[in-house]
Formats: sequence, structure tokens, C-alpha cells
Amino acid sequence: MINDAPVNIARVKRKPLAASTYLVRNAGKTIPLTGVIVLAVLLVAGIVSMIDSIPLSIRTIYHYSKSSLGITPRGDASLTPALRAEIERKAPVKPERTMLCRVSSAVVKSIVGKWPFIVIAMAQNDMRFYLAKLHATKLAGRLPMPGAPEALISEPVARNLHLKLGSNLLGPSNADAYSPNNVKVVGIAQTDEWLMVGTIEYHRAYHYPPVDVLLVFARNAEEQSVLDHWAEKYFKGRRAQIFAYHELEKNTNEMFQTLYKILNVVIGTLVLVITFMMAMLMNIYQSQRVQEFGLLQALGYTKRQLLQRVVRESLIVVVVGWALGVVVGFGLLNLVKVVLMDPQAYALDTADRVAFLYSVPIPIAIFLAASLTVIGRFRRFDPVGVVERRLV
Repeated sequence: MINDAPVNIARVKRKPLAASTYLVRNAGKTIPLTGVIVLAVLLVAGIVSMIDSIPLSIRTIYHYSKSSLGITPRGDASLTPALRAEIERKAPVKPERTMLCRVSSAVVKSIVGKWPFIVIAMAQNDMRFYLAKLHATKLAGRLPMPGAPEALISEPVARNLHLKLGSNLLGPSNADAYSPNNVKVVGIAQTDEWLMVGTIEYHRAYHYPPVDVLLVFARNAEEQSVLDHWAEKYFKGRRAQIFAYHELEKNTNEMFQTLYKILNVVIGTLVLVITFMMAMLMNIYQSQRVQEFGLLQALGYTKRQLLQRVVRESLIVVVVGWALGVVVGFGLLNLVKVVLMDPQAYALDTADRVAFLYSVPIPIAIFLAASLTVIGRFRRFDPVGVVERRLV
């Protein structure tokens, strides 16, 4: 202890204007300032992440459509064979498989309410191909039997709708997912894709309208994209409706353009309010140090040296505050995901790059406000008056 004292004193003498000196010695004042920045970053990142979870949910829930091209003859059952022949004859890439399907309506839940979903009914050999294409061959239970009122779902659907083996996916008392008979879940696919698959024989016997639709599969993702874009242009204006993943992405982006404009206004307003508040706090914070600045300048330190010190202190506070805000925000989003989102299979990206980029203007604006406040104060600073008041 005796030997340490001279060393510490010498260190302070060597670096009396180190930016960390005042911050460490006055943690009771600097920690609240840092805490305000942490809370601001947490607020902005949390809001943006939750908003981003809506389009992310759309892409996640309907991602299964990326593996195939869906085509319906808009209610005219007689056109389905002709559409199939045209695709197999004129498509720029040879389809790996074209299957006939039936569909019935269902719903899934999201953080903003119920969204439409479909049960795709197909033959059992097509079902095996479909599951293999989506890398969903690991099952709890079994495949639906041909003609039976049975269905297979994926694990996210089971969590989202609180279904298990033996539960009813469709039924006469379910207004959102109607079927004349109770359609029981007999298999749950262990995959991240959202799937509801039934038997085409049962749907042909009990579901209307009696229209077959087409699912067209290319050999790989690149060829699937070529096929999807070709079909969109080729069948435009004709009696054929196309369901392709790129259309879903385009519609999702267009749908949320206005929402993101509103979000920009909200975030901009938050940044202005927080910056104004922090500027006032910094002004109070620096006012409490007038005597310190006057004594240091009286001892020979220039205004430039003192100004550089205060600017470095402000930079450390905002950078540390933003970094801690990112860490705390990431941790809190993970907690929300585990406790609230995952049990319902809701989508949330806890490392949402856009959300944390939205928080970057906060430390920048606060640093500029703090720097301008300090510069304005030093322009009117009178160290002699401060020392005289201190001595008197």
C-alpha cells in the first residue's frame, strides 16, 4: 500500500487530462448519462426489430413456396391439363416434376393476428417427393393414408396452432379451417418450413370447388427462379394465376413501404427528443465543472486542451453507451424471443442489422449536441472570475 501511492500520484501527474480520469472518478455522474444512451438505443432497436418481425414472419411462413411454382386456372377445371402441357413444352428449363394438387383454406397466427394459409392436398408419392424437396423427411408420426381425413403438418405449425398428433387440423366446427369431417394430424415434420399437407383423394371427395391446381418443381433453386419469372411473364393476362416466392417478396416490400416511412418519422422524432434531452443534461453536467476548468486553466492549461479533453470524454460516453445499448438490446430481444416468440413460432431476428443501424444516429446526434454545448460554453468562459469566486 505504501509503495503504490507514489506510483498512482505519478500516473495522475503524467496524465491529468486523460479523458478517463474524470469519468472514472465521477462514475456517479457519468453512469446515468451512459444509461440514458443505453435506454435510447434499446428503445429504438426494440421498436425496429418488432416492426421488422412482421415482414420477416411473412417470408418465414410462406417460405415453402420458394421450392415450387403454383398455378391455378382461376376456377376453370378444364384448363388445368392445357396449362400443364404448355409448361412442360415451353418452359425455359425442364421441370423436375409437375404434380396435380387440391387446396383448402386454413389460418396461422402472427403477432398482428390471423393470416391465411393453405392445406396442400396431394397423392402420397407426390407427398414423399415434396417433403424430400423441402428436406422434411424426419417425421414424428406417419404420412396421411390415401383417402383418409388425415394431415401432416410441420413443427412450427404445431407450435403456432398448439396442435399435436391426434389434434384436428380441419373440421366442421372450425370456421377458419373448414372440412365436412375432422381431419386429424397424423404426422409432424421436423423442419423449419411451415407446412400443411393432406390427401388429394379426401379433398376431391369432400372439398369444393373441384379444381386441380399445379405445383411445378425445377431441379434446383437457380432453375426454379428462372421458371418462376418466365411463368409470371408468359401467363400474364391469361386465365392462369401464378404463385411464386419472388412475387411474395415484392408484394411484401411494397406493402410495408408506408409503414417504414412512418417508422422513419417516429425514429427521427425520438432522436430529436433524446438529443435535446441529452444536450440539457450535458449542459448541467458541464456547469458543475466550471470551477475545475477555471482552476486548470489558471494552472496553465489552454482552452484547446480542456476542450479536447471534454470532447474525448463525450465521445467515450456515447460510444460506450451505444455499445452497451447494442449488447443489452440483443440480450433483451433474445429473452423476448425465448419467452414470447418461440412458443408461438413467431419470427424475430435478434441480430437484426437494420434495427441496430437505426440506433446509430442517436450517439452521433448526442455527441454533436454535447460538443456544440461545450464549445459554446468555452467561448464565454472566464477562468479569472471562476478562480476569484473560488478563492473568496
